[in-house]
Amino acid sequence: MTTVAALEKLLAAGHDNALLRFGLGNAHLDAGDAAQAVVHLQRCVEFDPGYSAAWKLLGKAHAALGAAETARSAWQQGLDAARRHGDKQAEKEMAVFLRKLDKPRPA
Repeated sequence: MTTVAALEKLLAAGHDNALLRFGLGNAHLDAGDAAQAVVHLQRCVEFDPGYSAAWKLLGKAHAALGAAETARSAWQQGLDAARRHGDKQAEKEMAVFLRKLDKPRPA
């Protein structure tokens, strides 16, 4: 059984929470399914708006789908969450992602 299948089985059994949704989002992103990752990561941050790692992955999933402004919004919310919780590593990573979005693209 794949990681995604095992986690989906837990979700189907009614074990819905932020950690499970984070795991599902991460597994889907790793499997190349950014659209499904967005679904689970969005639910994760609804459960726990302070979950900076989830915001970081949510931004990555949106970026993978080509939704730069939605990714920017997720990373900005993630930065706020990281600052509130003293999560310096997540704060640094999301700041880098935001700077990359702001770089001019070659023509």
